[in-house]
Amino acid sequence: MKITELNILLADDDADDCLFFKEAINTLIPATNFSAVHDGDQLMQLLTNETGRLPDVLFLDLNMPRKNGFECLTEIKQHKKLKNLPVVIFSTSSAYDNINVLFKTGADVYIRKPSNFEQLVQVIKYALPMTAENIPSKAKLKYVLNA
Repeated sequence: MKITELNILLADDDADDCLFFKEAINTLIPATNFSAVHDGDQLMQLLTNETGRLPDVLFLDLNMPRKNGFECLTEIKQHKKLKNLPVVIFSTSSAYDNINVLFKTGADVYIRKPSNFEQLVQVIKYALPMTAENIPSKAKLKYVLNA
């Protein structure tokens, strides 16, 4: 799969973070299909009710209303249709205990949200090929990216 063909979904309740993320994606891959949801319930409804193509990669914030990222990740990895969906955790937390739990639950990449736009572009640039490599792979590799 070419990186230019990715269908990217961001689950994040912060409108500014969504805007910056979309701008960063457009900087890297202008033709990419990008969409966002703003809480865990919306995310799970979209993923489980989707009759079309699933996203190629999900960027998942941990602190969202209604259903948090931990709960969503657990549901995704236990769902027959969704369990192979590459999930990149996108969070401000840097608690290593939580990161280990997330990897054990099935997260593929962990990104600590960067403090500026240039750093955001760089961590996304590194995360996308990692998730694309994992799509056909049964052996998941785990990565932590800090800006």
